[in-house]
Amino acid sequence: MSAYVVIIRDKTHDPTGMEKYASVARNAPIDKLEVIAAKTGKMQVLEGPAAEAVVILRFPSMADALEWYESDAYQEALPYRKAAGEFRVFLSEGVG
Repeated sequence: MSAYVVIIRDKTHDPTGMEKYASVARNAPIDKLEVIAAKTGKMQVLEGPAAEAVVILRFPSMADALEWYESDAYQEALPYRKAAGEFRVFLSEGVG
């Protein structure tokens, strides 16, 4: 069953740090990434606080998504993202 990694950026503190994160995160393995379902395009808030950016990645399974997140390459990028802003990140199983 598909799984989604959802990354919500609430606030950026360091744009240069975000650029570094993006550069390093590109090295994370994408062989099991099925699709980038959303990537910071036009947004319309229907409820709750607005986000600066949203990225949604679809993987074949929860295990594949977790493997991507826990990969050495993504873990190398992670400190740059965490230092550069405020985020919410979660993994959600898809529907049948």
